[in-house]
Amino acid sequence: MATATGIQSLPNAQNITRVVLPNGIVVLVYENFAAQSVVFTGTLNAGSIFEPFEKNGLASLTAAALMRGTKTRDFNTLATIQEDIGADVNVGGGTFKVSFSGKSLAEDLNVTLDVLADVLRHPSFPEQQVERLRAEVITGLKMREQDTRSRANRAFTQALYPPNHPYHYPRSGTLQTVPSLSLDDLRAFHATHYGPRGMIIVISGAVKAADAVALVSRYFADWDNPGQPEPPVLPDFSLPPTITRSRVALAGKTQSDIVMGVPGPSRLSPDYQAATLANSILGQFGMMGRIGNVVREQLGLAYYAYSAMEGGHGPGPWTIAAGVNPANVELAIDRALEQVRRIISDPVTADELADNQSYLVGRLPLQLEANEGLVGTILNMEMYNLGLDYLLHYRDMVYSHTPLSLLEATQKYLHPDRFVIGIAGPA
Repeated sequence: MATATGIQSLPNAQNITRVVLPNGIVVLVYENFAAQSVVFTGTLNAGSIFEPFEKNGLASLTAAALMRGTKTRDFNTLATIQEDIGADVNVGGGTFKVSFSGKSLAEDLNVTLDVLADVLRHPSFPEQQVERLRAEVITGLKMREQDTRSRANRAFTQALYPPNHPYHYPRSGTLQTVPSLSLDDLRAFHATHYGPRGMIIVISGAVKAADAVALVSRYFADWDNPGQPEPPVLPDFSLPPTITRSRVALAGKTQSDIVMGVPGPSRLSPDYQAATLANSILGQFGMMGRIGNVVREQLGLAYYAYSAMEGGHGPGPWTIAAGVNPANVELAIDRALEQVRRIISDPVTADELADNQSYLVGRLPLQLEANEGLVGTILNMEMYNLGLDYLLHYRDMVYSHTPLSLLEATQKYLHPDRFVIGIAGPA
C-alpha cells in the first residue's frame, strides 16, 4: 500500500530509524525526499498531571512561556530567527505530556532544533512576557466562563472525575489559580519536570536519518535531569450509581449545550479499536452516526449532535455532545440515551460495521499524505507502544472486529443509567 506522497510502503520497522540516546531520548526518523521540507514533533513528561491541584494551570503556563525568551535570546530574537527562514516552532502543554513541533526547509533543520533545544532547556521566563501571556490566558478563561459549550464540558468533567483526579481540573487553569502563579513557580516546575526522561522526537522529510539523529544528539544528548520524576499513578474512581446532572445557568443565552458520558478506554486498552469503531457508528460516521441521524436529522432537536472518545493515556471521557434549544434539553438527552441503550443491547449490523471499517482504513492514506501526518502517526506508535509495524497490520486489525467485539466494548464502558450529564444554558 503506497501513500499519496509517493512512498512505496507504509512507515514500518524497515524504513523508520529508531535510536535511543544515552540519556533516554527516543529519536525516530522517516526519510521522505518527495518534499523539500522537514517536520518534527514530539513529547516530554511535563503535563498538568504533575502540577499540584492548588496550582492548576502551572504546567500549561510554563509550556506556553518557553517560547517567550531564553537565557541568550529574547522573544523578538526567537521570532526573527524563525521568520527569516520561514520556519515555525511551537510548544504546548497537555494533561500527560508537553508537546512540541516544528517545520522548516530541510537545510534549516539544524536551526529549528537549535531553537527547540534552547527553549526547552534554557528558558528565562521574562517577567513582562509572562505577564502578557498570563493576561491572554485570563482573557480566554473569562470568555469560556460565558460559553455554554465550554461550561457544559466543565460541569461534566467536574462531576465525572473526583477532586483528587487530574481530569477534574482544566489544563489551562482557572480564574482563581492562574493569577496566583508566580515566576518562581514556573521556574521550579521547569527545573523539576523538564528533562530527557520519557522524551520522544520524530522527524520526517528530506533529510537522511543518520544526519537527523546526529543533529538531535548535538542539541540534546548532554541534557540531564537526575531529579526528573516518573508520572504519578492516576487514582481509581467509580461512576455514580444513577444518572447525575450538573447544571450551569448563564444569563442572556439562547442555546443550551449538553455534554454527557462516562470514562472510556485509554489508547493503551486492548479494546480501544473496537470501541473506536462502535463510537464511529454511534456518533461520528456520515452525518454524525446514529445520534446525529436521530437527534438532529430526524427529530430536529439539536444544532449539532455527535459522540467522541478521547482515549489518550488515561480513562479519558467517552461523551455525547449536543447544542439544543433550551426547551429540547430533556428530550434530546432522552433520545441520545436511547441510542446508547440500543448500541449496548443489540449488535451493530453487518453493513454498519463494514462501512465504518472501510472508512477507518480508507482515511489512513490521507493521514499520511503530508509529513505532519507521518510524524504524528509515528509518534503515537511509539508513545502508545503500538510497534513500528502497526500500520502494516492496521487493516487486518480493523477488519478483525465483529459485531460481537463491538458489543462487548460498548457494554464494558457505556452505562446509560449511570451517565454524568453537564448542561449549560439559560436558567
